[in-house]
Formats: sequence, C-alpha cells, structure tokens
Amino acid sequence: MQSLRELYKIGRGPSSSHTIGPERAIKEIKQRYPDADALKVVLYGSLAMTGKGHGTDNVIIKTAEPLYCEVSFDFETPCPVHPNTMDVKVLREGKTLAVKRVYSVGGGTIVFDGEKTAGKDADKVYNLSTFHDIADHCISNNIRLWQYVEKCEGKEIFNFLLDIWEQMKQTIHDGITTSGELPGGLGTQRRAQYLYHQRHIDESAQTRENRLVCSYAFATSEQNAAGGIIVTAPTCGSSGVMPAVLKYMQDSRGFTDEQIARALAAGGIIGNIIKTNASISGAECGCQAEIGTACSMASAALAELFELGLGQIEYAAEVAMEHHLGLTCDPIAGLVQIPCIERNAVAAMRAINALSLADFLSESRKVSFDTVVETMYSTGRDLLNKYRETASGGLAEFYKNNKS
Repeated sequence: MQSLRELYKIGRGPSSSHTIGPERAIKEIKQRYPDADALKVVLYGSLAMTGKGHGTDNVIIKTAEPLYCEVSFDFETPCPVHPNTMDVKVLREGKTLAVKRVYSVGGGTIVFDGEKTAGKDADKVYNLSTFHDIADHCISNNIRLWQYVEKCEGKEIFNFLLDIWEQMKQTIHDGITTSGELPGGLGTQRRAQYLYHQRHIDESAQTRENRLVCSYAFATSEQNAAGGIIVTAPTCGSSGVMPAVLKYMQDSRGFTDEQIARALAAGGIIGNIIKTNASISGAECGCQAEIGTACSMASAALAELFELGLGQIEYAAEVAMEHHLGLTCDPIAGLVQIPCIERNAVAAMRAINALSLADFLSESRKVSFDTVVETMYSTGRDLLNKYRETASGGLAEFYKNNKS
C-alpha cells in the first residue's frame, strides 16, 4: 500500500476525481513537456458526463495556463480501464509531441496508461494490504494501528497528519462562518452556520451531538461544493465525515491534537486497504466507495481514539461499510451538493453509531472487514453505469424530470 500522503490530500473541491486528479495530470504533463505551447484534452466516461457540473474543463484550462488548452467531451466512447479517462494531446507549433491517456482513479490519484509511476502498486510503503494480515502483525508485535503506521512511514508522518488535522479544522471554521448560496445553479443554500448556532431551548445531549456533528459535516461539504480547500478523506465528495466526528470528539472529550493524529493514522489504514483492494471512486463503484469508505475510516479513527481493541476497530469499520453497500452515486446536475452534502452528515452520525456497536458487540461479529471490502467492490462493479457518477440516474434523473 502507498503512503497516507497519497490518501489524505489538501486541495480544492468539488471533486477529487474530477478536479484534483485532472489538475495533477496537467501539471505533470507540463513538467514532462516544457516546450509544449498547446494542449488538447478529451474527457470520457464520468469525466465527460459530469465534467461541466464539477468544473473539470475550467480546472484543466486554468491549470494549463499560459498554454492554449482546448477541452472537449466524448460521451460515447467506452472506458474499459476506468470510467474517469482523459486523453491529453501535447502540441508544439501545431505538431504533436505526445498523446497521453490518464485515469483519475479516485481521491485525486492519477495513473498514466502503461506506466507504473502512480496507482495502487507504485511507491509501496506498506507491505501488508489486508486488515487480517495487518492485525496479525500488530498482535504479534504488541502494537496498535497508529504504531504500525509509524513503523512503516517513520515518525515524521505524524507531522504530516497534524498538518492535515489543522486544515480539516480550518475548513470547518470557514464553513460555519460562511452563509449564502452555493454556485452551480441549483439554488442550494449553505446550512452549516444555521445548524451550528440553532440550539433548541430544551436541547438534549444527544440532540446537541447530532446537531454539531452535522454542522461540521455540512461545513466541510459546503466548502467543497464551493471549490474551497478541503482534505480528501478519502475523496472530496466524502471529505466531511472524518473531520466532523473528530472535531466533535476533540471539543467534547478534550482529545489532544496528537491523539487525533493517531486516529487519522488508524483511519488512514482502513482507507488504504479499501483503495488498494477495491476502489474509492464513485465513478467506478458508486457512492458506497466514497461515503462508505469515509464512514469506515471515521469509525476506525473513533475506535482508535477511544483505544478500543483491534477486533473492535475492525468491527466498527466493517459495520460502517456494510450498511452503505449498494449506495449509488447520483449527483443532481453533476454537482457535489444534492444528495452529497446531507450524505456526509448522515455518514458522520452513522460512524458514531458504529463505534457504539463495536464497543458492545464486536465479539459476536460474523463478517470480516476484508470480506465487506471485497463485497463492496463486486457490488460496485455490478451497479448500472447510470448509478456511478454520471448524473443520469437516480435522484439526478428524477429531479431533472420533475423540474421539466
């Protein structure tokens, strides 16, 4: 598995696959071909179907500057390798220097066709890639998940994770202090600020927890939808879950930043396992791959924060993913707003519920985390194409029909 630096990325929304990935691709191509004076980019599959809503063309053109850049959308050509496919023709005085095919495989990670410079098998930091094997290693060496991360990545990884945590907190702050309408034409109003301040007179502790967790999830997701700076955890569209639960627990329970960093490490292992053995791409496996993974990561992070055992951490992550199986990715108008923003809040509350179940019931579990990851990948590949981030099925389809 790759470093957690390839899982948690700081970047601009609204989509890791549709904005951060293509941006990285164009930057890489500009570095490889410094003599180029123009680029012609063709987007296929999900990149084409929801590229306008995600602003993919705008990001590519802006990143290509000062080079002339032309972006076109191909809605017909199949994408046999990955649904987020793009071709980049590199030009100099009208002559073709190269044509590069790039896959944006989720979480901002890119793979150049035929190359091993990126992707699941490149730059391995972790030799183990299943929870079963990692847990056995931890048990044999009497270490926790965060110590396994430290062993593989070195102590400096926690400086990186502290920076990640600072950005997560900053994004929440920016989100709950901003109001108004989100861009894109749906007329979606920001609601994080309202949720944060709208305390009920007779508010119970449980209601307060739900309200604050939701406000933090909304804050991050709304910042993402507005093109603000977020942390992929594991993607832009699911970036609100991890920060929401960790921020709430730090504020309510007094956990230190160092403890949060350890929780991010444990959650990162879960995200890495899914990214390596399945997918974190909504275009490949539906929203179960994004929000399901985020919920699993958050559940495991919480379990680490409360110093639960390895079996309980596994159970929390498994419960979180199991009950997102089959979740479709059907963003209205291709925007990461409806149902994406609310979905982050629901998943954050579900992560806390998974923690509670793991605390009580881990000894009775029947399904391993590795099994549910395999199941998610198989389920995702079985989903009809219209339910995999094409904005042509589900809510996206019926909202459009009802509006017309």
